[in-house]
Amino acid sequence: MELKTEAKFRSVWCLKCSHDPVSQHSLRGDEEGHLSGDHRGHIKKRPKKPIKMAETIEEKIKGYRTAPFDARFPNTNQTRNCFQNYLDYHRCNKALSARDQDTAPCDWYQRVYKSLCPMSWVGKWDEQIESGNFPGKI
Repeated sequence: MELKTEAKFRSVWCLKCSHDPVSQHSLRGDEEGHLSGDHRGHIKKRPKKPIKMAETIEEKIKGYRTAPFDARFPNTNQTRNCFQNYLDYHRCNKALSARDQDTAPCDWYQRVYKSLCPMSWVGKWDEQIESGNFPGKI
């Protein structure tokens, strides 16, 4: 019995019985057959369907940029950099909102802290700001 094991094949199907996929065929058993009774010799693997994930990933990362290098934080641990950009975003928003100006320049800080900070931290800090017990000075 020949079962092709090339990378381009995924599931098994029966040429004789037209089972698609062959989930009911026993692929385990004795060393000689591996397949039950009348299905020996006519089992083939079905080719994989093309995956379009690469196209969607390329679309998502087309305009994505990581946080640039900041000379104030040269070390590997970027925790302080994350927190500082979070503070800078909220300070910028507060200052520009008080003057009734557009807050679009603050979006850069938001992009950087969202790139560096774990979302659980950001969620916790947002809750602390709402409840009035955030440790940073905004």
